[in-house]
Amino acid sequence: MSSDVQLPAVPAAPTAGRSTRSYNAAVANETLEDYSLRYAPRSFRRWSEFTVANTAIGGIAYLADFAIGASIAITHGAMNAIAAVLVAALVIFLTGIPIAYYSAKYSIDMDLLTRAAGFGYLGSTITSIVYASFTFIFFALEGSIMAQAFNVGFGLPLAIGYIVASLVIIPLVVFGMTLLSKLQVWTQPVWLALMFAPFVYVAFKDPSKYAAFTHWGPQGGDGASFSWLGFGLGMGVALSLIAQIGEQVDYLRFMPIKTAHNAKRWWTSVILAGPGWVILGAGKQLGGAFLAFLVSGGVGLTGAGEPIQEYIGGFGAFMTAGALGLAVFFVVLSQVKINVVNAYSGSLSWSNFFSRLLHYHPGRIVWIFFNVGIALTLMELGVFSFLNTVLGFYSNVAIAWMGALVADLVVNKPLGMSPPMVEFKRAHLFNFNPVGFGSMVIASIVSILAFFNAFGAYAQAFSPFLALAIAFVLSPVIAWATKGRYYIARADTLPEPLVVDGQLSTVMLECAVCATAFERPDMASCPFHHGAVCSLCCSLDKQCHDMCKTTTRGGNGTRKVDVSITPMPG
Repeated sequence: MSSDVQLPAVPAAPTAGRSTRSYNAAVANETLEDYSLRYAPRSFRRWSEFTVANTAIGGIAYLADFAIGASIAITHGAMNAIAAVLVAALVIFLTGIPIAYYSAKYSIDMDLLTRAAGFGYLGSTITSIVYASFTFIFFALEGSIMAQAFNVGFGLPLAIGYIVASLVIIPLVVFGMTLLSKLQVWTQPVWLALMFAPFVYVAFKDPSKYAAFTHWGPQGGDGASFSWLGFGLGMGVALSLIAQIGEQVDYLRFMPIKTAHNAKRWWTSVILAGPGWVILGAGKQLGGAFLAFLVSGGVGLTGAGEPIQEYIGGFGAFMTAGALGLAVFFVVLSQVKINVVNAYSGSLSWSNFFSRLLHYHPGRIVWIFFNVGIALTLMELGVFSFLNTVLGFYSNVAIAWMGALVADLVVNKPLGMSPPMVEFKRAHLFNFNPVGFGSMVIASIVSILAFFNAFGAYAQAFSPFLALAIAFVLSPVIAWATKGRYYIARADTLPEPLVVDGQLSTVMLECAVCATAFERPDMASCPFHHGAVCSLCCSLDKQCHDMCKTTTRGGNGTRKVDVSITPMPG
């Protein structure tokens, strides 16, 4: 049982000869910063299970799903599209369960979880780039869709529309979870009603259209049939969305602690808002394929792949006036709902990446501009027209990452080859762990070679599955071969939380570097600073040279560093 019983912060030992680090106003304000590089403390996780879940689900309002489904169906036919989307959804759902659970339980984001689950402190920087790539690729695709709506609705040139679609997002992302939770809750009912309206109308007015859709062949031809190659290539595109679980857990890390009282609500929220996103996501992909079939006769195959044209036709089926305006409103609303998430998650990922490599953290807000700038460049280069190729290539790397990560959580930990705890702090991790890092790199290389047809047409079509299988098998093999010695670099010697009046306390410790109090899971003992330091100050330190982990074996041994810090009861 846990509670909000909180002990006073324990003062840090004086640090002789070293100045206290201070952060700029944005970094110091955790309402803006959202604990972007840290464990999300209990005191900040003030939202209900429903609010967190609804915010996370609101972030999957994107229409790239419609474009992806339409693109697969147009290229490979309806039968292959249906099979590809459903199988990919099953893979994404199953791999998402352990990731969502561990992130919600330990209140950490995707990057911190990856560090702990077999990649190491610096080894996970490569996954930070993979995840950041996901956010700006999909920001670019979603921004392109919004710009298409501006072009059709207002005659705004696409190049200008890309800029508008980017700039409108930035102010909404600055205030993080505080504002995003309100935005998603307020807009969700309207968005759901508009999204389902065309499908409900067709189901009542002309349900035969659904049966006719299943016979839609590649490039709009008749007589669609199943093809293993078409199925595999389509599934590779759909699997590019596997990294979406990272954006879901960026919100799930704010879940309240699971107790006996809220266990059912907690599990329901974690599953629905975690891996459950793909249920709606797969439905949108199939919906996009169907709407492409529905409108292709009027706008051609190129226009049928654009969500704005799909919804103009969808709304036009049951309203003679106002279909254009309603379609533009729906598309813009959808893209705002998702691109605030892409920009937000991208800022978290870049913050993690650069803080480790450069030991510099100007704040999450700075990286919002960086991420949006990359996405805008991709838009101007016309990334939407290369959707299948870009996503097909990306899925090979993303699924190799997920395969290695999930294998550690569901195989290595239960078998005792990986530590049961989730440790993300620099002070306790090796820089590189070959278990996850090695598995991902090897699987990515092999699957990318397959993607570029090094091993034949079928290996090319199923290269993402090749990446998943190799990474999932190699992770426990390498963990067994290395006996798990590269997970924990040294023992954690800080005091455990105390039991006060039968309840677990929230222990606060003052950082010896920034002189700010943080909860126990975010702190590590530091022999260099002679006290406890927070995880961010530990990450940014340039002077210590990892002395707490230094041994005669060059930092690959374990060493217990005992810094005496005792919590003071109130």
